Amino acid sequence: MTTAITRSGDRRISAVFVGILAVTAVTGWATWTGFAEQPGLAVFLFVTAAWIVSLCLHEYAHARTALHSGDISVGAKGYLTLNPLKYTHALLSIVLPVIFVIMGGIGLPGGAVFIERGRIRGRWRHSLISAAGPLTNVLFAVVCTAPFWLDALDGVPRGFRFALAFLALLQVTAAILNFLPVPGLDGYGVIEPWLSYNVKRQVEPFAPFGLLFVFALLWVPEINSVFFDMIDAVLRTLGISDFDTYCGFDLFRFWRDTNELCSISS
Repeated sequence: MTTAITRSGDRRISAVFVGILAVTAVTGWATWTGFAEQPGLAVFLFVTAAWIVSLCLHEYAHARTALHSGDISVGAKGYLTLNPLKYTHALLSIVLPVIFVIMGGIGLPGGAVFIERGRIRGRWRHSLISAAGPLTNVLFAVVCTAPFWLDALDGVPRGFRFALAFLALLQVTAAILNFLPVPGLDGYGVIEPWLSYNVKRQVEPFAPFGLLFVFALLWVPEINSVFFDMIDAVLRTLGISDFDTYCGFDLFRFWRDTNELCSISS
């Protein structure tokens, strides 16, 4: 018999996460009002902080689903506090995804929370635990794109609109990439419980390299072009134009000269 018993402190939202939320709120306000002396820097901080928030919620969704599926150890590990420093690989979970965004505007998934799978019974539960993270990115993407597909952009400043479009692109790419059935990614975790023992044993050695394999493929120009054409098609369906995402990424890279078409003051 398993019960989801955790101490109250194991569920208390961490000061680290509250601080990241505060940065998101303040820089979002600065982007909206144009208060920042350097608009690009405000966009960079807003998108980066919001992206880290989504990464924390992604891992929290895995942990929370695991808790209610039988793994009561996640509380003691600090996974329910939304503190990114508690993850098994803080570098993979936070730093590398941010670097990927800076380098190529791609919302690649990060590292993981460690789930004690032996405590969990039932293949459906294992699949749901893996799916919970990328489904959080889907929800985040819905929130980011809502002003666009609801045609509620009247009065929204250009800089904030561009930043929101770029943040939506990151969430869509993260959701799609996470759902790829590649060992080491959540998509493989969804189907793994349904595979035979022999197949799982043969695939297991490749799991640590799955993310690097995907990243390497995206550097191939032909694959990168096809991938982003698909992302652009999804975003256009949600009311976000290529121009919005381009300008969002352009403003995000504040250390470069901003394209005049994307100027917030114009």
